[in-house]
Amino acid sequence: MDSRITVIGKQNSYLNQVLYELRDENIQLDRLRFRNNLLKMGEILAYEISKHFTYTPRQVRTQLGTLEMNLLSEQPVLVSILRAGLSLHEGLLKFFDQADNGFISAFRHHTNGNQFIVKVQYQAAPDISGRDLILIDPMIATGKSAVLCHQALVESSGQPERVFIAGVIASDEGLEYVLRHIPKARIFVGAVDYELTAKAYIVPGLGDAGDLAFGPKDDHD
Repeated sequence: MDSRITVIGKQNSYLNQVLYELRDENIQLDRLRFRNNLLKMGEILAYEISKHFTYTPRQVRTQLGTLEMNLLSEQPVLVSILRAGLSLHEGLLKFFDQADNGFISAFRHHTNGNQFIVKVQYQAAPDISGRDLILIDPMIATGKSAVLCHQALVESSGQPERVFIAGVIASDEGLEYVLRHIPKARIFVGAVDYELTAKAYIVPGLGDAGDLAFGPKDDHD
């Protein structure tokens, strides 16, 4: 697999318990539990992403002496794709608790049958020029939402130094699409599934993360 992609669930860790509960159709009936599991997933993703940041040595004094420790040189900017990204965002923010934050919306506008285009409608983000950006997109299915949101952020808020994408589940097709259009991105996901339905949903996936977290939406365009 491409070195720019980290699939955390390939190694045995507590993440797989969280991912199991996110996928299980019976556990999903509890929206609070589903949101809490997304939050846990966000914390795990934040820890893995943090290994790739820049650190600066700093002395700390304890009651018994001093020592040097490496601390994060600069907080990242967290930007979640609404609405599904909100609970995942909360988990990353619990970890990077001094980070600047942004929000951007992307939704599928169905044009004919299973055909759709992704529309970016709203964004509120700080200046990301020269900074580390973490773009939060729980389900990287076709990859179009992540690519279009990244493009919109660059146009309005500047060019980031590095781009990290945090997701729960991705498809092979979605990962390939993202890296083709954002070649410098590093992608961190819990798992990769290998099939998309005719409606571009990941199989076996977990369903619609936004609906499971916050309730069904009206799909009328």
